[in-house]
Amino acid sequence: MGMNSINTNVAAMTALQSLQQTSKDMLTTQSRISTGLRVASASDNAAYWSIATSMRSDNAALSTVQDALGLGKGTVNVAYTAMNSSIDLVSQMKQKLAAALGPGVDRSKIQSDITELQNQLKGVADSASFSGENWLSVDSSATGYNATKSIVSSFTRNSSGAVSIGYITVDTSKAVLFDAGTGTGAGGILDSQRDSAGAVVSTGGTSIMNIDISSLDNSATDQATLSGYVQAVSKALDEMTSAATGLGANQTRINLQSDFVSTLRDSITTGVSQLVDADMNEESTRLQALQVKQQLGVQALSIANQSSQNILSLFRG
Repeated sequence: MGMNSINTNVAAMTALQSLQQTSKDMLTTQSRISTGLRVASASDNAAYWSIATSMRSDNAALSTVQDALGLGKGTVNVAYTAMNSSIDLVSQMKQKLAAALGPGVDRSKIQSDITELQNQLKGVADSASFSGENWLSVDSSATGYNATKSIVSSFTRNSSGAVSIGYITVDTSKAVLFDAGTGTGAGGILDSQRDSAGAVVSTGGTSIMNIDISSLDNSATDQATLSGYVQAVSKALDEMTSAATGLGANQTRINLQSDFVSTLRDSITTGVSQLVDADMNEESTRLQALQVKQQLGVQALSIANQSSQNILSLFRG
């Protein structure tokens, strides 16, 4: 039989320690339920907390990457849409010039239509701007101009913790319709001088925007000039079609990368959740068990405290 002491109530001390531990466990469980996190701070699990914090930071960076891809996508879409519209206008110009080759046509009236098409081409190119970026109407002699555009496409962290940024590069040099630059080689598809075969030349040619057939007649020389204009427009149309193809390919790549980044962010979020999120079914079950345990602990402590009172009965006469 154990010793009874009025100085040290061992049973009460044991019951109190058990009750204190139960209260501590309840506090932890209630914190997990209120925050939804099994690992809310480094003290809960230093390794998991560190991994989760790094991955959340990377996920936030990927959100910025997704925004950059959205901005790049918008710029490419605007350029592609404007290029397609310009192709339609140049096709109409080609039809007008082909019609002007026939005898007995009023070339001054045809020129009126061509002039309107030329003005519309300039207007379309100048308005093809997104967030201050215009890839079709440029000034290659401007300070800082670069025909190669870089779109942030990825953010990665290797095993040693080093971070790297990936880019999608878009070469816009072949898509420029108008170039206000004055340097060597400056000029866009529509404002560069072209010879009778449609090739770009530095001097002696006529640009698509300067074509004027109003004064041409049916002479062999003027007919040859008209044929040269048709060749120039046809060549420009081929170059614009090629440029539109390149922009379309860039659109596809940006869309694919944007979808991948979105999926990657979801995967990271799921991975972090597996590390630090609390299982609410498990926590609710644990809370109910701890509540019962706490009630039993209070009962046990009450009984242990009463045992000291029983010692008095030993001294009654």
